[in-house]
Amino acid sequence: MRHFFLLRFCFLLVHELDAIRRQEWRLFPGFSRMRDEAGFRLFTALHLPLYALLLWGLYDAGSANRALIVALDLFFIVHLLLHLLLRQLPGNEFGSRFSKMLFWGAGLCGALDLLRIFWLA
Repeated sequence: MRHFFLLRFCFLLVHELDAIRRQEWRLFPGFSRMRDEAGFRLFTALHLPLYALLLWGLYDAGSANRALIVALDLFFIVHLLLHLLLRQLPGNEFGSRFSKMLFWGAGLCGALDLLRIFWLA
């Protein structure tokens, strides 16, 4: 099942690459008032400690951290719902099939994993 988690985590990582391309920082309060270069740098730079903490928390002891995986599964679902709720937001550029495939992929994989953990186990 570790490989399945890595798949949904990769969906999210690639989505964040797409988010940089689509200037997602413009959608966030505070960031939206920044010039694009400053918004890009801050938005991108914030991902470095975020990824480091997630990877450290997931695999520090040499095996997957089950509680963090469940929390991330929930986040993937909430993240998908936020994209669906905010799709009409001015400046939201996540309308392409490719962009949708990325956040839908993470959200659906997270939901399937939660079903597996809590219902099928």
